[in-house]
Amino acid sequence: MLSTGRFVCLNKGSYILTRQSASLQLQTLSSLIACPRANMSTSIKRPRAVEQDDGVKTDTIELEKRKKKAIVPPRLVEPGSEKGPVPVSIWENAVVLVDKPQTWTSFDVCAKIRGALARTLNVKGKKVKVGHAGTLDPMATGLLIVCIGKGTKSIDTFVSMTKEYSGTMKLGEETDSYDADGTVVHEHEWKHVTNTALTTLISDTYVGDIDQLPPMFSAIRVNGKRLYESARKGEEVERKSRRVTVERFDITRNDESQPCVDFWVTCSKGTYIRSLAHDLGTSAGCGAHLVALRRESVGEYNVKSAWTMDALVQFIQSQRDEDTKE
Repeated sequence: MLSTGRFVCLNKGSYILTRQSASLQLQTLSSLIACPRANMSTSIKRPRAVEQDDGVKTDTIELEKRKKKAIVPPRLVEPGSEKGPVPVSIWENAVVLVDKPQTWTSFDVCAKIRGALARTLNVKGKKVKVGHAGTLDPMATGLLIVCIGKGTKSIDTFVSMTKEYSGTMKLGEETDSYDADGTVVHEHEWKHVTNTALTTLISDTYVGDIDQLPPMFSAIRVNGKRLYESARKGEEVERKSRRVTVERFDITRNDESQPCVDFWVTCSKGTYIRSLAHDLGTSAGCGAHLVALRRESVGEYNVKSAWTMDALVQFIQSQRDEDTKE
């Protein structure tokens, strides 16, 4: 049982021993035989240094194996930023700012860009990756960030950025969708509501971290089903409020005899401006709904630097024409 080597094997298992004198090995072995249960878990242990060294080496290997490839930031393709012939390879990892037209869905914008790129690249549309970084309702206009190719890996980065909106709400009417695309479900007296009263309500209740209940007409899934699918059937689904941040909520109404109130909102991702208008109207006791909305900026990106859809499609088309000439 005694070995001049480094290991001693017992019936209960193998134990690593550091190099010691023969007498020390005999003493240790004797104590194990005398009281095996008392000493088995405490007397002989794998040297901590060896264990640590092995662990560090193993962890390093595992980290290297699991390490994801760094995401390369997409190239921003802006109107007028490209001089001379532009290679189609720019679409391998790109992002474009689009001023979304009213009545268009965010999906419509992506589909139009995907189709134009497919024709220019001479590939099937399903092979062109295109995605947007934050839905805009059909009624809304303004900045829609669209990622293309490998740029779609950066969508979450854009989604997390702070957003700014301008718009108009109308006091005295509530709609089922919280905006002008919906059906009026309630009408209330509104002429008693002053700008001062609205401003006080906003500063007390709707600025900072707030809990917001998403509208029924939204793309959020509850039990695997989109809320708007249930809303179109007239079904009301129980939904949880979500914590969002409203950094700024300013209103302007030059004539208090008119029901329309202009506003500017700076907020975090996930904020429903429709819900802000609806909830403010409810708090004021007069009801309200959104009649106009425009996304002005997302992070450092502003709608002033965005493409119109016609201009972007023409730009993509021009690349195909250049390739044809060559």
